[in-house]
Amino acid sequence: MIGKLKGVVDSYGEDHVILDVHGVGYLVHCSSRTLQNLPPAGEAATLAIETIVREDMIRLYGFRSDAEREWFRLLQTVQGVGSRVALGILSVLDPGALASAVGMGDKAAIARAPGVGPKLAARLIAELKDKAPVFGAVDPAVIRLAGAVEEGGAPPPVADAVSALVNLGYGQPQAAAAVAAALKSAGEEAQAATLIRLGLKELARS
Repeated sequence: MIGKLKGVVDSYGEDHVILDVHGVGYLVHCSSRTLQNLPPAGEAATLAIETIVREDMIRLYGFRSDAEREWFRLLQTVQGVGSRVALGILSVLDPGALASAVGMGDKAAIARAPGVGPKLAARLIAELKDKAPVFGAVDPAVIRLAGAVEEGGAPPPVADAVSALVNLGYGQPQAAAAVAAALKSAGEEAQAATLIRLGLKELARS
C-alpha cells in the first residue's frame, strides 16, 4: 500500500496531479486547495497518500499533510460522504478550519462545500464532534459555550450578548466564540452590555 510519494510534478489536471517518481507517473487525486499549494511542473513535491482499492480500480488520493489525510478518512465514516464529497470539503476548509467548524457546530461553513447540504453538514458535525482530531486552536471552553447557546442552556447575559451579535449580522458560531473570549477576560459576573462590547472587539480582531 502506498502511504507517501516524493517526486517531481509532471503535470496537472482539473482534480489531479501526475507525480513522476523515478520515471513512473502516478496520477494522484487532490483537493483544489492541495493542488493550488503544490509547486509548478518540474519542481519536487511530497504528498501523503491514501490508496483506495476497489474491484475495478486502484485510486490514489494525495494530501499536503497527514492531518488532511486523517480528515479525508474521518469524513468518509459519515453516511453520505464518499471520496468526492470529502475532497470537496477539504477544498473549502483546511484541516484547522474544518476542526473549528466541527467543534463550533458551524453548519454554514461546512455546507459551502460542493455536494454538502444543511442536513449532511448537521450529520457531519453530530457524528464527528467526538471523533474529530484535536480541535485545532479552538478553546474547549468556546466549544462548551457554543453548545450551551445552541441548546438554550447559557446564562441570560451570555445568551443576550450572543443574540445581539447575531442580530448585528455575525454567525452564531462566531458570536459564541467572541462572547466566550469576552467572558474569559471580563469574568463570570459580566453583564450583557460588557460582553457585547468586548465581543465586538474580539470580532474586529479576527
